[in-house]
Amino acid sequence: MLVLVTVDRGSYVLLLQAEVEAEVVVGKLGTLRFPAGYYAYCGSALKGLSARLARHARKEKKLHWHIDYLLPRLHLLDVWALDSPDRLECLFCRALLNLPGAMIPARGFGSSDCRCPAHLVHFPDSPSFGCFAEDLRLLGVTHSLRHFDRGLL
Repeated sequence: MLVLVTVDRGSYVLLLQAEVEAEVVVGKLGTLRFPAGYYAYCGSALKGLSARLARHARKEKKLHWHIDYLLPRLHLLDVWALDSPDRLECLFCRALLNLPGAMIPARGFGSSDCRCPAHLVHFPDSPSFGCFAEDLRLLGVTHSLRHFDRGLL
């Protein structure tokens, strides 16, 4: 179980890996194909961030968000998070899309409440935490991004 005691509000990225391609029925989005590779899912929780991340790490849960349908097929590798009173997942997605190899695997995934193309980004190779943090800085994010490796999951 993932527990983050010092960060209980803010935005986060789940870094995930798919070893093989998968077809998944994702709620109203229907059946979607997800190629093998790495995925970064962006989200926010302005209250209870540690509980949200713990929920994402659990195997058994009610399917609520788009990511809930996909998580059983992926390995949760890392969590990147920052403490902020603002929802920054759209900005996170913009920064991720600036990284090498980034592509949107499924339009509308995780972004039904905003105008982003998606809040899920696919990479053929694992994206760099340092490059992502630098892109956020260039986009004006002054909060410190924290990295929680798989040892905390």
